[in-house]
Order: sequence, then structure tokens, then C-alpha cells
Amino acid sequence: MTSPNPDLSVNAARLAAWNTSERRRSSFRRLQDIQRRGLSFRSPTVQPLAVAENPALATIPALKRLLDETCFCALVIAQGDRIVLERHAADFATDRLHSMQSITKTFAHLALGRLVETGLVNPARLVGFYVPEAGDAYARGSVQQVLDMDIASNFEEDYATPYAPCPARGEPVGYARQEIAMGWRLPPDGEAEFGVRSFAAGLVSAPRSDGRTTRYASPNTDMLGWVIERASGRSLASHVDEIVAEAGLAATFHVSADCEGVPVLSGGGMMTARDLARYGLLIARRGGALMRDAMSGDGTRYGGSPTVRYRNHLMSNGTWVGHPGYAGQFLMVDPAKQAAAAFFSVLETEYGERDGYFADVMSGLEAGLRQVD
Repeated sequence: MTSPNPDLSVNAARLAAWNTSERRRSSFRRLQDIQRRGLSFRSPTVQPLAVAENPALATIPALKRLLDETCFCALVIAQGDRIVLERHAADFATDRLHSMQSITKTFAHLALGRLVETGLVNPARLVGFYVPEAGDAYARGSVQQVLDMDIASNFEEDYATPYAPCPARGEPVGYARQEIAMGWRLPPDGEAEFGVRSFAAGLVSAPRSDGRTTRYASPNTDMLGWVIERASGRSLASHVDEIVAEAGLAATFHVSADCEGVPVLSGGGMMTARDLARYGLLIARRGGALMRDAMSGDGTRYGGSPTVRYRNHLMSNGTWVGHPGYAGQFLMVDPAKQAAAAFFSVLETEYGERDGYFADVMSGLEAGLRQVD
């Protein structure tokens, strides 16, 4: 008689066993071995990065505080074709794989940006134009609204939301069910597996009462992946492969896949810190219309910040663009300086969250990039 996979089973706190506070740090370095399914990509060429460190950057107070955190794993700041600062924890290295979590969402920004530039996608069109079966929460929203996390649904991006199997239509749906769709936890006994697209299509629209505040929801990215496939006539995996090659990643890029083989761009990626810096430099080089628009000051208000907006699946304060990832990941890119800061850490609190931590991360990385020549 078989028993449930212990990594993917659920504990009393409603967390998958691999994501408990005592296991999270090690799990983030081997998620490719934990997830139910995954895809791997290698670039045929490598973007060279020479090490030419400026040690003074590590002494910047806001950045030094991040490096001194017990949750710190790795930091690489790169500009052009050189690494100007590289640091890692004693139990880690910058050439080892690490979960990117929601930084993976920026793949949708890059892939969709190219389709917008070539006229295959019009962000003002309704999602239902490209994906008629998108469902109640998405079909009548515009692609731009999904890009800006401006869709209101019954999904709640709350890792502590109690898990209720098969909620009734319109009832709140927590992140636990998203994890089932991603292959990061097992469904309850008697319930069949489902993929990220059927999960997103099953969400129901909800009223808005808070204007243009970001309604952060990972299924939005999975819906964008569906739009990318339909508009381009190509598999989402082919777009990922193209981006990996263009970035010139040195190591393997792993990404979770759902039960239908769809890459989980909402949070399933893994890279080395050096490769995340290479990827950030690609975002800086590409500098397409969607990125420039993300820096325009439009978009939804992110996290109560008076200066940061969420636009086109990127955060921006007008100088940098970037994206956070659950439990302490961040990628920040300064297009004007052609520089990128890749940051990995793992918060070991019960639900991988700490008040004010991401504000500190943004402040530290911004201070570091500001001093890059």
C-alpha cells in the first residue's frame, strides 16, 4: 500500500511539508526535486560576466543590513558585462540554484512585450478575445488589467488562508489551491489534480472598493501565459526557451509544470544568483515599450507605497523596475545604468513573511544600484 509523498503532504498549519519554517531554506535550493513536474532549459550560449568587484558597495549601510540578515542567501550586482558585487551566505553559493518564486512572473512581461510590439496582442482588448474560455474573473477584463494586477476575483494571495477543499462558487479561494495546480502540494483525498489554467478559469469576479490598489494574484500570470500561447500560436515553453537563450544563462533554468505540462510562470522558476543577474541585464537591454510604460508612473499602487507602482507585470518607482518573490527574493533592474541586482533570502517565519522586510530589501538594493558607476 502506498502513502502520500511526505514532501507534498500538508501539515497542521496548512503548509506543504517542504515549505515549513524549518525546511524552507533547504527546500528553496532543491525545489526542482520536490515539485510534481518540471521543465528544464539551457541556453546554447553564455553571456560572459567578468568579476570586477567594488567592495565599497558592501559597506553601504542599507545594503550591509541585508547581507547581515540571518535569512540572507546570495546577492549579485552586475552592470554591462561585469559583476561589481557578489556575496553569499556560508551555506550557499552564487552558482547554485535557488527558487525565484514570483520573480518568475517577469517571463510573462518579456514574452507578452514582444507580442505587443509585433502587434499580436493589444493590451486594451478583453482577455476573452484571446481566450474565450477564460472564465468569469478574466474574460471581461482587459489584458492590461491582468498585467497590472487590477483584476478583482475570489482568489486571495494569502499563504495562511485556511484550506477548504472544493469551495463553493464565489467563496474565497486561498493560495493552497494554487499550489495544488502548480504541483507543489497534493490535492485532498478523492480530489483529482487540476492545472493552473483550469484553476484560473474557475475563479469568479468580485467587486472592487479600493480604487487602483494592486490586487496581487498569481493566477493572473497563468492567464497571461494562456493569452501568450493563443495570440502567438506557439507553446508557452517555446517562449521560455527563447528568453533563456537570449539571456545567455550559464546554468539550467528549471520551472515547475502543471499536470498538463504548462510552465508555471506565476512562481515556479529556479536560477542561480549569477543567472538571475544575467536575466536582469536582459530586461535592461530589451527595454521595450512595456518596460518603458511600466516606468511611466501609471499602474496600480503597490503595497501602500506612495512611489511604487505595479504595471505590466513589473514594479517600478520610475528609476528601476523589478519584482519580489515569496519569502525574500528580489530582482531590481536600472535600465539607464544597464545594471541589475539579484537577491535571494529565505524568511523562516511560519508563513515566510515579515512586516517591512521587502521595504528594507528595496531600499538596500536601490542604494547599491545608485552607487554603481
